[in-house]
Amino acid sequence: MQDSIGRDCQIVDCRESMGIGEGGGLAQRGTISESERFEVVAVAMSPSKRHITKPVCEITYGLREQGIRTSVLVLESGSGVPPDSPYGGAPGGSMAGINEKEIFQVNRFKIALFHLGGITGHVVYKAKAFLRYADIPTIIVCEAPVDYEDFAKAGIITRLVRPPPGRVECVGEIVDLVTGVVRGVSCPRDKLNEIIIKVKFWLSKIDSGELKVRGGAIGKDIHIPAE
Repeated sequence: MQDSIGRDCQIVDCRESMGIGEGGGLAQRGTISESERFEVVAVAMSPSKRHITKPVCEITYGLREQGIRTSVLVLESGSGVPPDSPYGGAPGGSMAGINEKEIFQVNRFKIALFHLGGITGHVVYKAKAFLRYADIPTIIVCEAPVDYEDFAKAGIITRLVRPPPGRVECVGEIVDLVTGVVRGVSCPRDKLNEIIIKVKFWLSKIDSGELKVRGGAIGKDIHIPAE
């Protein structure tokens, strides 16, 4: 089919349930839209007034335009703050986390791209909650001006800074950061280009064997403590 129309086509297995919002354009929580190859998974928080998935859609389109097979996972419980976070959430707000099904979905890919928010403490501890069991190289995209030291202090392995001995609390690793991407508004062209360049770079490292995809959680029993 690609040869007949002269284009690089991508097949996407659409979501298991309808979208929400006006025109059905906003993906429901707990759904995944899968590409035909497991290259990149863009992980969005659960949609709400504060967690708009708009930048994730634009990032996904940008990556697909460059021929990168990109799937999109909207978490079941992506809004709020994790239970172990020292930063309080809004009164009556939800607790953020990732379930066993989502961990197995994420671990099938070569690289993950997590889109988070604008509060440094929330970004760091959400990343910690998601990467505690998801054994995958990860690019964090957020608004907050975070750096690798912020994540390492919380026990997350990063490309440039490692947690102190005995303080590693996650199996996943952060390989790159893209900051200044505001939630709920259009992604600037320069930021979209930065994301594309970094995704291509790390995919090339994985494909060449320079970066090993451990995938240690695949096929193993994963126990997630009850919240």
